[in-house]
Amino acid sequence: QVQLVESGGGLVQAGGSLRLSCTHSGSIFGPYVMGWYRQAPGNQRDLVAVIDSGGRSNYEDSVKGRFAISRDNAKNTVYLQMNSLKPEDTAVYYCNLNTVVWGQNYWGQGTQVTVSS
Repeated sequence: QVQLVESGGGLVQAGGSLRLSCTHSGSIFGPYVMGWYRQAPGNQRDLVAVIDSGGRSNYEDSVKGRFAISRDNAKNTVYLQMNSLKPEDTAVYYCNLNTVVWGQNYWGQGTQVTVSS
């Protein structure tokens, strides 16, 4: 059973930084994509950033230049470095793992990020 555990959320002032981490356990076969999504109250869960097994990444437009996703395959961990945070970045951030070949989809429990103005 694959499990994802996130950490690193919290309260920060606008302009500040946070680093989220997500570590997965369990057996995964083949290449997989890891990503971060966020969900603000009353909104749907939206993609923030994704990174594939080869390190190629993609970002939602509003976070380009401010957020950076990375992964350490040896540690089964994906990171999201968030800089120049804005109040509109406030949301619950969820880690996601998706296996390319089998299409299996896994979610973490979510971690709250709150940016005060």
